[in-house]
Amino acid sequence: MQKRKLGTSNLEVSAIGLGCMGMSFGYGPPADKQEMSSLIRTAVERGVTFFDTAEVYGPFTNEELVGEALAPFRGQVVIATKFGFDIDANGQQRGGLSSRPEYIKRMAEGSLKRLRVDAIDLFYQHRVDPDVPIEDVAGAVKDLIREGKVKHFGLSEAGVHTIRRAHAIQPVTAVQSEYSLWWRAPEKEVLPTLEELGIGFVPFSPLGKGFLAGKIDENTTFDSSDFRNIVPRFTPEARKANQALVDLLASIAQRKKATPAQLVLAWLLAQKPWIVPIPGTTKLKRMEENIGATAIELTSDDLGDIPWTLDPYGSHVIPSRSHCSWPSSRMRGKGVRNWRTGSSHEACCNARGARRQHRRLDRCSRATVTTASSFSTPCGWQHAAALVKRIAEERTPALHATSPIVMGFIIDVP
Repeated sequence: MQKRKLGTSNLEVSAIGLGCMGMSFGYGPPADKQEMSSLIRTAVERGVTFFDTAEVYGPFTNEELVGEALAPFRGQVVIATKFGFDIDANGQQRGGLSSRPEYIKRMAEGSLKRLRVDAIDLFYQHRVDPDVPIEDVAGAVKDLIREGKVKHFGLSEAGVHTIRRAHAIQPVTAVQSEYSLWWRAPEKEVLPTLEELGIGFVPFSPLGKGFLAGKIDENTTFDSSDFRNIVPRFTPEARKANQALVDLLASIAQRKKATPAQLVLAWLLAQKPWIVPIPGTTKLKRMEENIGATAIELTSDDLGDIPWTLDPYGSHVIPSRSHCSWPSSRMRGKGVRNWRTGSSHEACCNARGARRQHRRLDRCSRATVTTASSFSTPCGWQHAAALVKRIAEERTPALHATSPIVMGFIIDVP
């Protein structure tokens, strides 16, 4: 397995990591614990040294799984976990976010016990908390690093202003956000900023939640607890319409004697030497397939053949047909701390609709929400809350027939 360093830090990890969330959370019922423990240990034997989890996955159960599975490999692997959702000591989600310094330190103690380690290798803020200045968050993690309880600080789905402010207090080792051939918004501002500051990048959902791997079609059914049931991109109609894209990807992969999943991951690896994707799986065959992506070398001609390069900050996914409408009167004044969410989300709008909505919302402290159509709108936190609350609670992104769907978003504070 090839190794990579996350930015200019000394944190060296395998070129492909393993996202462990789906083993316990999000993609249907939790998988068998012993089978997942065996899969994680096999990944280590195959050369994987980078494992991703979070306190909210379960909550707590995914950290416990990862901690138990990797206990025999202390000092040989890097475990990344995350804080930031409001969860009580019994694992009950109280709703919303919490990155208060005292909460961060309490959650760190819990993660240390569940992961069975003396220090957390990489500790991400899972979501930006608008109620807590990022300087306070970075300061709390800096204290934990000084105490020897954390080794590296990371951010998840943060915008460039937030990244810069945090980095000024405590150097950020890595930023984790969605990035794939279906969601390339990080290329516009985030990746250039990370390169400037010497910060690594860890893409989650690099295979488009499985669809880009070519194993899902319009007839695929998901367990009732699988969150893809409420993702518009995964309706049978959308899957059927987008199958042509996967077929084209498969034809390019065949030419490289690779699978579509390997081609997609190889594309990510070819973008920057400090990018480390973390595809998740519960199957040994898929894990080995993903690892094989490190052996795929893409030429400039190969990269040029991939059609998504024609629209580097958008998506070519066929959307649903409803219209964009954010009811400002109902959303106004709702803080992002009230956002109850899963691991990632879909949002939508078009530039005209977003600008119109922006005029109707408060002009308070400034923020930026990056959504679909390669469009970033400066706005007050009420606008951010409106978007986030709609994503998390209604789960019904509204689209024009020609608008793209995005898989994630970035909230930023200048």
